[in-house]
Amino acid sequence: MNEFIMHFSHLLSTPFTEPILVFGLLLFIILFVTLVFKRINLPEIIGLIIAGVIIGPYGFNILASGPAVDLLSTIGLLYIMFIVGLELDMKEFKANKNKSFLFGFFTLAIPMAMGFYVSYYLLHYQVIPSLLIACLLSTHTLLTYVVVSRMGITDNRVIPVTVGGTIITDSVVLVLLAVLLKSHNGGLDLKFILDLVISLAIFTLIVFYLIPRVAKWFFGKIENERHLNYIFVLFVVLLCSILAELGGLEPIIGAFAAGLAMNRLIPKASALMNRIEFIGNSLFIPVFLISVGMLVDVRVLFSGITTLYIGLALCVTAIASKWLAAFFIQKIFKYSIDERNLIFGLSTPRAAATLAIVHVGFKAGIFGEYILNVTIILILVTCIVASFYTQHAAKNIVLKQDNDENFIKAEDEAELEKILVPIADPSHIGQHVRLAALMRNKRSDNPIVVLRVVPNNHDAEKNIMLHRKKLKELIKQANAVDIKVDTISTIDRSVVSGIVRTSRETMSNIVIIGWPGKASYFDKMFGDKMNGLISYLDKNLFICYFEKPLISYRRMIITAPLFAEREKGFCLWVNKMSLIAKELSLSSAFVGNADTYVAIQRLLDGKSDLEFKDCAGKENVSALTSMLVRSDDILVVALAHKGYMSYTRDMERVPSMFQNTFPRHSKILIFPQQRRTQLVEGLKDQIF
Repeated sequence: MNEFIMHFSHLLSTPFTEPILVFGLLLFIILFVTLVFKRINLPEIIGLIIAGVIIGPYGFNILASGPAVDLLSTIGLLYIMFIVGLELDMKEFKANKNKSFLFGFFTLAIPMAMGFYVSYYLLHYQVIPSLLIACLLSTHTLLTYVVVSRMGITDNRVIPVTVGGTIITDSVVLVLLAVLLKSHNGGLDLKFILDLVISLAIFTLIVFYLIPRVAKWFFGKIENERHLNYIFVLFVVLLCSILAELGGLEPIIGAFAAGLAMNRLIPKASALMNRIEFIGNSLFIPVFLISVGMLVDVRVLFSGITTLYIGLALCVTAIASKWLAAFFIQKIFKYSIDERNLIFGLSTPRAAATLAIVHVGFKAGIFGEYILNVTIILILVTCIVASFYTQHAAKNIVLKQDNDENFIKAEDEAELEKILVPIADPSHIGQHVRLAALMRNKRSDNPIVVLRVVPNNHDAEKNIMLHRKKLKELIKQANAVDIKVDTISTIDRSVVSGIVRTSRETMSNIVIIGWPGKASYFDKMFGDKMNGLISYLDKNLFICYFEKPLISYRRMIITAPLFAEREKGFCLWVNKMSLIAKELSLSSAFVGNADTYVAIQRLLDGKSDLEFKDCAGKENVSALTSMLVRSDDILVVALAHKGYMSYTRDMERVPSMFQNTFPRHSKILIFPQQRRTQLVEGLKDQIF
């Protein structure tokens, strides 16, 4: 008994050293931080770094650096730089190389010059640390590209220029990093320069000529062994890192070069890219971010005015220098002010490369705790400023575009229309299928698909058979009134995952679901099924509740937010609501902004007798209360996904306000289709 107690006490003594306990703690932190920070709408990169501060030697000393943490952290650092190279669009870079080179020069040279001046003359650092800080301020990461993608302006002329500048800046800075590290160690001489040139030439030959050909051959021969493809990619990353180190360069340069070399061979939407993203996001990169936090000494932040002074100086320099670079490129190529702000917003955030440089510089002893701690502040400030500018500039660019491209008649897409109706209880499916039949384009030959997702447990097969029998009656009733209905019963780990997966497999563009029940506190904290579906489903989503049969209604009241007409799914939902109103002989009223009302009338060719109530500047739900809403009204509220054109923070409260204000009224919530980015959004949201 005493031996057990002693062993137990030793096992739980801090800092933890038992590998299994260390690994388990890291996984718990990743899980907890991801759930909590996603729920409170804060970047998970900040949460993971804070978690590292708390458990690290300068926090509660729960975990210390050891072989397990160091291994995973090192791979995570290489992984970040690999994906930076892998994601860059080389085709766009080549097409705009002249403008990209000029912008790359400005966005590198101006921060370098200003960063060195501030570090050397104002902060009184030595030459090598000042140059490394200047490199740190010169890098940027395309964190806010997700905003541009959601706004649908990825084809704007300044986007490839900014992306190209990112390639140039990060490549040059990483080479300078190798030179500065060698100079710091006293080995910078003519021999080193010659060796560096020769090693770079050999390294370039192997990485950009030999490895792509070997990789192409390997992927062709081992096409069916998907796990081996991932192992091969990871091996290439480590091999390039080793080759870079042998050539006197930093391993992160090798990882970055590996990403550029494999860029064309790994499509952004491929299963291999998904596997790379999944494993990196799940383990390697989060552990690296936690390890960065473990290096931070919180006491330094509160040790005096020095840290605040350094932090303010570097933040102002970082933001001002990138703004000047965007300003000069705007004047030379005569871009608009909004395009200049878009360039500034895209090129301001620091994350991946910045973390890599500060990590390497601190480990090499070039600078101490102050810069390490201030870098965390720098990342946070630049990301906030960049997000604001990108969102504002992108919205202005969209507003100035011709909106004609959004006005596509639903009839023109009849062949592509597919409606999916997931169900929780087959006994409640009738109303939703009838609604789908009403909004279904009469020229479409595609059947309405009814989906039942069964949890993956030991009763899964039994439940599949049971639900198929219940759905047979539904098919008979539908066929009797000439409605084509197909049924799918599928097994999945969760309802949300099953619906999202099936909607993509069936290529459905409309999903109709029932109104959710009351969520538990745990669901509200960590994301209930409905929030998960709204976040991950890239389709036109209709959430419905009907108090009585559809033929009992007399009026449809529609409300939509400002700029709703600029959303991708606007034409579809307007046409569908108009079709339902026509089929049920409903009078219609619109509560909202005058511009949106004009867009609706234009879309319907002015044939609608739509009543209009202007509620500009008011909450739509509150405005509905003055409409004398009756029990035979259908209330329709169009919303938007977070980060999109018409989104406002008030929308987070609309579903609950809607339910509380009109608990027994029939209602439809609409979330228009999201724009899916070609970049890896999950990785961007977490890391960049």
